[in-house]
Amino acid sequence: ADKTAILFEPNDPSQEAEHISYSQLYQRVNKMANVLKSKGINKGDRVCVYLPMIPELAISVLACARIGAVHSVVFAGFSSNALATRINDADCKMIITSDGGFRGKKTIDLKTIVDDALEDCESIESALVVKRIDSEIKMQEGRDYWLAELLEEASPEIQAETMDAEDPLFILYTSGSTGKPK
Repeated sequence: ADKTAILFEPNDPSQEAEHISYSQLYQRVNKMANVLKSKGINKGDRVCVYLPMIPELAISVLACARIGAVHSVVFAGFSSNALATRINDADCKMIITSDGGFRGKKTIDLKTIVDDALEDCESIESALVVKRIDSEIKMQEGRDYWLAELLEEASPEIQAETMDAEDPLFILYTSGSTGKPK
């Protein structure tokens, strides 16, 4: 339980690496699963994960699996149109994103891309936002929530959902040359 499950190397080499043990990962996944449940996500619901390569990405997909929700990871370099197409095709109920991400020394404003995409996505009921680059972003009341605040209140205990062998775990789209997800 005390061995490292995830070793996260931050973008800035002057920042210390994060070592997340298996027991810490278990608790973080359970807390995330409880946050998903508190926002109405249940077995079979679809959740879009549009995050940079941070620990919350792995934690989110594991939390979805724990409660039987189907996750769809969308590369955090895709445009708002590509994101909206995938959200609508999967009929996602929630999106998990961050205020932004790093690409070398540049920052990418992921939340604005999400906001643009959600103008065409009627199925999204809530958006969980990870504070990653500490940028000023617009939060839509009743839809957007800071993930850290919800995690503080969440219990580290949750019963795993019983699943059948043929129940879906995730949706993965090809990039495709047509621009339309397959």
